[in-house]
Amino acid sequence: MANLVEATSQQQFEDFLAKAGKCLTVVHFQAAWAPQCGQMNEVMAELAKEHTHTTFVKLEAEAVPEVSEKYEIASVPTFLFFKGGQKVDRLDGAHAPDLTGKVQRLAVAGGSGGGEGSPTLDLNQRLKKLINAAPCMLFMKGSSQEPRCGFSRQIVALLKDRSIQFSSFDILSDEEVRQGLKTYSNWPTYPQLYVNGELIGGLDIVKELAESGELENTCPKTVTLEHRLKSIINRSPVMLFMKGNKEAAKCGFSRQILEIMNGTGVDYDTFDILQDEEVRQGLKTYSNWPTYPQLYVKGDLIGGLDIVKELKESGDLASVLKGEQ
Repeated sequence: MANLVEATSQQQFEDFLAKAGKCLTVVHFQAAWAPQCGQMNEVMAELAKEHTHTTFVKLEAEAVPEVSEKYEIASVPTFLFFKGGQKVDRLDGAHAPDLTGKVQRLAVAGGSGGGEGSPTLDLNQRLKKLINAAPCMLFMKGSSQEPRCGFSRQIVALLKDRSIQFSSFDILSDEEVRQGLKTYSNWPTYPQLYVNGELIGGLDIVKELAESGELENTCPKTVTLEHRLKSIINRSPVMLFMKGNKEAAKCGFSRQILEIMNGTGVDYDTFDILQDEEVRQGLKTYSNWPTYPQLYVKGDLIGGLDIVKELKESGDLASVLKGEQ
């Protein structure tokens, strides 16, 4: 896609801005170790197909520090929006609906000549898209990090206190959505909470659901790190956490353990800790084992390379891998 590009230097970044002229440029400050950045890149790819006159730029925040420092990038993902080389908006965090809304609003405001080259989405279609952008969607004043009214602050606190996973849309950033959603949902006030595309209600209803204990059953809960680690550990009866994968180990210890495992004839699965920093750090605490690789059988930690070597030398490795010991 010609309008979805990557900047690997300050010069390249500036060239992309200059080339875009008055058209919208969206810059994603990302990190390879952050899974949420990968998810937002998928959202960007879809937006790039829809907004062919907008340039979408991926930029590794730590690899181009002079740009990150200039624009005070403190976390990833962060999105900056440029027109005519000037920053016009900013979005911090992995909020797909907010990103979609900002791109749709800024892409049609100004731009070059004939605009985006495709007609603006019908408002009802746009509202339906936003409502269904996440299983649990909150339309509010401000963001979940910075609510901008008391009602929005209260509903965010209720959802967060119950570990409910949700995305939000800032109605103050888009007057068309703000007014249109009132008619679309036949609900005159904000905040508004939707689950699986259906309106639940505003603050009062959410409070009632919370008090009755029904809110947790109505809304999807956040997957905790512990739950995620347990799920990955039990993905296969024999699970190896390593640097790299079966096809390509990325450190000497991982390479050695692969050779031993492949010699047993026992089927096993691997997880590349270099692809997920949350898992890499969290598993050390979860298992109370500070190094990698780590081998698990039927959900239980066996150990690292040294222990696997000892089991091989004693002749016990095959039976341990089969869960016989």
